[in-house]
Amino acid sequence: MSVRWTYLFLDRPGAAADRAGAFWAAVTESRLSGPSGEHGEFVTLSADGADACAGVQRTDSGTGGVHLDLSVDDVPEFVAAARRLGAGTVAEHEGWTVLRSPAGQLFCAIPWHGESVRPPVAHGSRLDQVCLDIPPSRYDGEVAFWGGLLPEWESAPGSLPEFRVVRPPAGLPVRVLLQRTGEERPVSAHPDLACADIAATRVRHEELGARPVAAFDHWTVMRDPTGGTYCLTGRDPWTGAPAGRAGRPVA
Repeated sequence: MSVRWTYLFLDRPGAAADRAGAFWAAVTESRLSGPSGEHGEFVTLSADGADACAGVQRTDSGTGGVHLDLSVDDVPEFVAAARRLGAGTVAEHEGWTVLRSPAGQLFCAIPWHGESVRPPVAHGSRLDQVCLDIPPSRYDGEVAFWGGLLPEWESAPGSLPEFRVVRPPAGLPVRVLLQRTGEERPVSAHPDLACADIAATRVRHEELGARPVAAFDHWTVMRDPTGGTYCLTGRDPWTGAPAGRAGRPVA
């Protein structure tokens, strides 16, 4: 049931998908693939010498968000395990399944196609995290669900009491941050980038059309040109660890 690769997909309605793709390709220094999917709704962000681990999905409605695709050897086995832990099935397709976590977060189980090489750090940052914003009443259940679904990942307290980090084994490109919100509202999700220098990354993103929303000690909340929320976080983009807590590997 091991997860062999992970994808972070930005969900954007209509023409916003094209604008989002152009922006995120620029900030990650990657190129957009050709469209795929039954209706051409998917594009991925690709870099030379690496496997894609992020992309954009054009949706029929909504204001946008983000979801995880989990690549596994045996999709039916993984789906069955997710259901036993409380996930619900949203849609079944040939070879892959859309699921919903107990709190309501969408994710997909898809086949693994041999992906193994992470994209490089680009301009001192890396798109490497999906943050789930979870209401207090659903938080403990969601922590238990993701810990049970991903038993080979490390589930550990984050830097603040409201955070729980679910770190993948070495080599997988996207990790999960569970954040307990201060109010009861539907679960949502947004992407985070690990940044060697938040201020420098913010300047570059603003030049590409993003705008700042709020700044905190260790992260800055941004909106991309389509209105999608994301965060620039003070973590080492090579390791994902909080800045200054881990050495930097060569790749």
